[in-house]
Amino acid sequence: MKRFVLDNGVRVVLEPNSTVRSVALGIWINTGSRYEKAEENGMAHFIEHMFFKGTKNRSAKEIAEAFDSVGGYVNAMTSKEYTSYYAKVLDTHAETALDILADMFFNSEFKEEEMRKEKQVVLEEIYMYEDAPDDLVHELLAEAAYGSDPLASPILGTEETLKGFTKEKLDQFMKEHYAADQVVISAAGNIDESFVETVESYFGNLEKGRSFREHPKPVFRSGQIVRKKQTEQAHFCLGYEGYALGDEKMYALVLMNNVLGGNMSSRLFQEVRENKGLAYAIFSYHEAFRDTGILTVYAGTQEKYLDEVFDITAAAIYDISRNGISDKELRNAKEQLKGSLLLSLENTNSHMSRNAKNELLKDHRSIDEVVEKIEAVSMDKIKEVSRDLLSKEPAVSLVSTSGILPVSLRKTTGELEKR
Repeated sequence: MKRFVLDNGVRVVLEPNSTVRSVALGIWINTGSRYEKAEENGMAHFIEHMFFKGTKNRSAKEIAEAFDSVGGYVNAMTSKEYTSYYAKVLDTHAETALDILADMFFNSEFKEEEMRKEKQVVLEEIYMYEDAPDDLVHELLAEAAYGSDPLASPILGTEETLKGFTKEKLDQFMKEHYAADQVVISAAGNIDESFVETVESYFGNLEKGRSFREHPKPVFRSGQIVRKKQTEQAHFCLGYEGYALGDEKMYALVLMNNVLGGNMSSRLFQEVRENKGLAYAIFSYHEAFRDTGILTVYAGTQEKYLDEVFDITAAAIYDISRNGISDKELRNAKEQLKGSLLLSLENTNSHMSRNAKNELLKDHRSIDEVVEKIEAVSMDKIKEVSRDLLSKEPAVSLVSTSGILPVSLRKTTGELEKR
């Protein structure tokens, strides 16, 4: 991986690979829903949509046809902390892909009629999540864990905030957030360093903006939120405060999570699904942010089994928090984690994404360094992390027909919120 910085502050990361015939290319911006004001909630995601609705040079159809005509694809995504626009094409079309992405970045028109239509599209997307309780319960968990902090705000925004979006407000948001010092251009595949000159020809005049401002670390709270909703299953999440990106304890946490509920051989999957047959979906995962993280356990089951599934889940969490994991589980977790990491990087798109995220965080660790960190995790470190995280009260969210939490979770302190 090679790193370059243009005179205006735009960062470029390249990973040449002459053994492939493709190039994955992405524009990554250091902004997401976490950095929006309350009235802007959902704006980064809405701009992502609008980038595909036409520019001064291309209609929405022409943007799509431009990639289809060269056998490539284009997509975009918005998270809580970053936004990206990316494409993958044959190496002979790398400059064409950059030209189109740059056109979308600099020349999107935000026409009133297109904005009106796209607001309805995003509104349907919001309704789709509302109709999917297994997605909704995760949104509610963020609110239970972070309260009114922007980290709890939905990436899609709300019906109310969408109504307030105008061209002028989108332009202002881009001026503040899409500035040169917040942009990373990442490319991986059959390219060489001369591609930096091509990038500079498009992005060299992008204006500098304000320096990136860190937001205060959110206070994690053990809140409980219940949504009463007609549904075939009850869906619940438990959330424990985790670790921030770059924290050295992350490796032990990920290994512990694999044993708890991170794969098909995990304790939760084996006990709840395989041994008891009480759920189709039960798993755990950790989501890391710049300054904090959250370890989430999710399960969906018929309401009549809710108490039993929760009790089994709670028992598994308690056992790991008190006793850690076995030597065999640690060995297997290390091999599984190394395997998933290495296998995930067998395409140019994965390398492009990894390099961009690392540049945004200013933490470029090689794969070999990561593997060494995984191998170095000891049983004592697993126990330390397990006790540190799992011995605390979790945040809780539930979506069910009755809206009634398992008996052992009900609070009488007024902390339970019904939505």
